[in-house]
Amino acid sequence: MTDASQKPVQTLDQAFARECDLLLKTFLKKHKDYGKGNILEIGDMGIAFRLTEKVSRLKNLLSQGKTPVNESIDDNLTDISVYGILAKLYRSGEFEKLNVDESVLAAVE
Repeated sequence: MTDASQKPVQTLDQAFARECDLLLKTFLKKHKDYGKGNILEIGDMGIAFRLTEKVSRLKNLLSQGKTPVNESIDDNLTDISVYGILAKLYRSGEFEKLNVDESVLAAVE
């Protein structure tokens, strides 16, 4: 897995790719800890509820007008993005059918 976050970006598409790389790393770290069971257990409606919670937290953090102490706005945005992708993979059936490449998962720090 490449580390796009280490390269200076000069274009919007490079910045977008950097953020996608961060989403993948975040997903892999959480997958390594939790596996697929929690997503398979809650299904797409559960994912929607988790997204709703994340958006509510984000709105609360943004409305406070100060830097959060325990939970960053960027972390919240990352979680929302990852859950959006998971929802699409769940709805297509790929989340249930496919597994993470073990060599990629082993490389996750």
